[in-house]
Amino acid sequence: MRLYIIRHAQSVNNMLANQADRVADPYLTDLGFRQAEIVARHLARGIDPEYIIGVSEEDTAADSRQRYKIDHLYCSAMHRALLTARPIGHALGLTPRIWLDIHEHGGIYLDHGGDRGVVAYPGLDRAAILRDFPDYHLPSTITDEGWWKPEWGREDWPGCQGRAIRVVRELRERAALRENIALVTHGGFIDALIKALTSQLPGIHLFYHHYNTAITRIDFRPGGEVDIRYLNRFDHLPPELIS
Repeated sequence: MRLYIIRHAQSVNNMLANQADRVADPYLTDLGFRQAEIVARHLARGIDPEYIIGVSEEDTAADSRQRYKIDHLYCSAMHRALLTARPIGHALGLTPRIWLDIHEHGGIYLDHGGDRGVVAYPGLDRAAILRDFPDYHLPSTITDEGWWKPEWGREDWPGCQGRAIRVVRELRERAALRENIALVTHGGFIDALIKALTSQLPGIHLFYHHYNTAITRIDFRPGGEVDIRYLNRFDHLPPELIS
């Protein structure tokens, strides 16, 4: 199984000089919408930059170059991921499926400071998602009250890392099906996911950064081993759209 991990396109929060101005569930910027369209065309028509190698890792001769051949497309329920997945789904002829566990670290919240402090918000509810993304597949756990419960507060890093381990467990179970999967997810969660996939200790001593719409490819072998083919590739973007 090939796993393609894609960071969402640039959001309003990504370009803020002052994080005190952030919003709980940001929209894409104009630049972000352009990034999403470009990565969609690339995944549909472009060539996966990884060579198909020979019988061993030492054989680096290129036999052929192939397209991405993605079978399933998943995204988080956060607005920026839903918007990024839309052109990708159209380009690939795939219905985006919402996977709640691949949301960004922290969930839906704002730090208001002062007496109010951190306040969690419910996120998009079922009706709102179906209104704007009618062809998406939603899990039953997204209700009319939204998908992030305010009583959960802001998720801490251990909670995010535990969630990443849960996602990896499910991906390993899926690997036997030999289907290629793309995830449209978030920078902080991508870091946690890569560490979980590679059995690295979580923590701030090491962080895997990803540009907006950058792609990472990780292959699952039949025996359970994983191969990291590439990390944070963004060569599908022209220089003026890299963020």
